[in-house]
Amino acid sequence: MDPKLIKDCVHCGFCLPTCPTYVLWGEEMDSPRGRIHLMKQHTDGTPVTPEMAGHFDACLGCMACVTACPSGVKYDRLIEQTRAEVERVHVRDPRERAVRGIVFSLFPYPRRLRLLRPGIGLAERMAPFLERVHPSLGAMAALAPRVTRRQRLPRRVRARGPRRAVVGMLTGCVQGEFFPQVNAATARVLALEGCEVVIPPGQGCCGALSVHSGREDQARRFARRTIRTFERAGVTTVVVNAAGCGSSMKEYGELLASRPDWAARARAIRTVDLAEWLAELGPAATRHPLPLTIAYHDACHLAHAQGIRAEPRALLSAIPGLSVREVPDAAICCGSAGTYNIFQPEAARDLGDRKAKSVASTGAEVLVSANPGCTMQIASAMARAGGSIRVAHTAEVLDASLRGVCL
Repeated sequence: MDPKLIKDCVHCGFCLPTCPTYVLWGEEMDSPRGRIHLMKQHTDGTPVTPEMAGHFDACLGCMACVTACPSGVKYDRLIEQTRAEVERVHVRDPRERAVRGIVFSLFPYPRRLRLLRPGIGLAERMAPFLERVHPSLGAMAALAPRVTRRQRLPRRVRARGPRRAVVGMLTGCVQGEFFPQVNAATARVLALEGCEVVIPPGQGCCGALSVHSGREDQARRFARRTIRTFERAGVTTVVVNAAGCGSSMKEYGELLASRPDWAARARAIRTVDLAEWLAELGPAATRHPLPLTIAYHDACHLAHAQGIRAEPRALLSAIPGLSVREVPDAAICCGSAGTYNIFQPEAARDLGDRKAKSVASTGAEVLVSANPGCTMQIASAMARAGGSIRVAHTAEVLDASLRGVCL
């Protein structure tokens, strides 16, 4: 924990109404400034107690406070440093260690996730039993989406029409295995907009899940492997369609700062979100009408961590016949937050229920999100409330319009 970053906080309280856990509980130690106070206590010599670790664990890492802070406090850096410190010095109880071991030995590994897919239906039926064994196991079973079929992507997708750029594409772990249609749509959209898309085989996790949970060594391993993968593919720009992954990859330089050679290699590869890239590139393909009313959901690691809000809205609004509605209280996290809805299922469920009500109030036919965790979280909350809404990625909506097909 960097004492200089801690001192930047003047405890003004502007962060309070934007913090999901403070909104839920009204507890000062579960607000950003309260957690920064605990960080200072630790740097002053107070050991990390179970209660202190609990307050840090309860943070979603949504970065809404970073957007709201008038003093420019780098809470994103602070909470990642703090979580790494918690993992180094705090001894968790055996059941919690076991659950975390299961999650981090499964989710960052696409091949292992693939083996789970045939049993998702059974897991859904067993969710009540698994929840009694451990709430996190029940949450995993309830959240997992059913995948109808695997979609294989070629190593290279040629540009349609004049080639405007050559880009790499991250396939991801959760995105690639649970939402393969999003990756397929992303590749088609990029190609239709004149990009040659390089999709290196054998991609793994980018490290986002690990770095957001304080597992720095694992995150660095995944980061170095990702860098090597795209270096070998010969690309210098990588397009990412998952908000959490894009946010982490943009911070590889800081993650690998202890190795200047790797930090330099990380900075030599530019990471861009899909909406960010398409807005920068400008439209080339014809948009066909798509008579739909959609609600756009700001994924926290896209809006707050990357500052990308206008670009996806502009891309969607440019589609003829498409009406974009705003979700009330959009700045408040849906409760997904990477692995948060697994490790903190009760708080995540409360936030998911709040978000589901806000989405339902829009009356939209489709909810559009740019993060697989948000998609699973909100779909689950909508089903729990007895309603349903189709959830699609920005890439899927653009793909339907560019190809002139129904969404």
